[in-house]
Amino acid sequence: MNRGNALVHLGFATALVAFVASDIRVQAQGLDAPDAIEKIVGSDVHEEEQQATADSDRVIAAIEKSAENTGTVRKVTNLDRLDIVFLPDAAATEGGPPAAIDEKLAEYDDDVRALRQELRGNAMLFHAIDSRSILVDDVLAIEFDDAKGAVIYAAAKPAE
Repeated sequence: MNRGNALVHLGFATALVAFVASDIRVQAQGLDAPDAIEKIVGSDVHEEEQQATADSDRVIAAIEKSAENTGTVRKVTNLDRLDIVFLPDAAATEGGPPAAIDEKLAEYDDDVRALRQELRGNAMLFHAIDSRSILVDDVLAIEFDDAKGAVIYAAAKPAE
């Protein structure tokens, strides 16, 4: 290769590197828009507040299905309905979950940890809870129904 061709190739290589390294901004969907989370989930996210003691049977049943629900969390990409149930009396600031729920959490500790890990990896569900200031470690359980719906139980108070 002669010197002239080498300079041409060097010029093209430099231009290619400069183009690839240039500041090309990608327009990603931010989470600041009021309806961004709902668009990610695919439907409205409903929130409600209950006492853990009043709904402990459903929470315990969901904890017992944590291993099964972990697989569903791993696979789900769209829901028609997502409910987030805040259980403020189960929050750490209030002394933690009632004894019956706490015992189930201890019994199914490995399954609940795996479920929480999968929640961190599911962008749709993670953004739904994160946008409401719920820590993944505050999620007690999740239950799925046959109608493409889910309920997340969180030991947390709703954000003000």
